[in-house]
Amino acid sequence: MMIAISACLAGETVRYDGSHKLYAPLKALQNSGMAVPVCPEILGGLPVPRAPAEITGGEGCDVWAGTARVTGSDGEDVTDAFKQGALRALEHLQQRNITHVILKANSPSCGSGLIYSGAFDGTLKSGNGVATALFETNGITVWHEDHPELPALIEQLLQNGKSA
Repeated sequence: MMIAISACLAGETVRYDGSHKLYAPLKALQNSGMAVPVCPEILGGLPVPRAPAEITGGEGCDVWAGTARVTGSDGEDVTDAFKQGALRALEHLQQRNITHVILKANSPSCGSGLIYSGAFDGTLKSGNGVATALFETNGITVWHEDHPELPALIEQLLQNGKSA
C-alpha cells in the first residue's frame, strides 16, 4: 500500500518558517518506496518562507463553503492558494490511487481534528485544515503524526514491504 505524507514530516524544508518537522519513521517509509511526500501549500504556489497562516471564521470545510478564509499573520488573504494547493495535492493522490495520508497536525492545510484558532495566539480549536477537509470529502483517510495508532501502522507497512 502506498501512502502520502506531509513533505515537512519527510524532512523537506517547506514550512512557513523555512524549517521541517522530520518524523524519522515516516522518512523510513518514503525511503522504502511506500510513501510519497506532498505539501499542499507549496503546490498552491506559496513561497518559503512565508507568513504563518490560520483559518478565520471556521475550519477547512467552511473555507470550501466560502464562509471562512485563510489569512496570514501579515493580513494577506491566502485562501485561494490554500484551495488550489489542496486541489493539486488531491489530483496527485488520485493519480497514484493513494487512499491514506499522514499529515502535519494543527496545520491550516493538513490539520486533522485540531487547527490553530485563527487568532495567532497559539490556541487550538476543533476542526480540519483545508486539504484535510477536501481529502476526507473525497474518501481519503487522514491521520496526523500524533495519531496513537501510527507507530503500529508504520511497522506494519514496513514489514509488508519487506515481504513483498
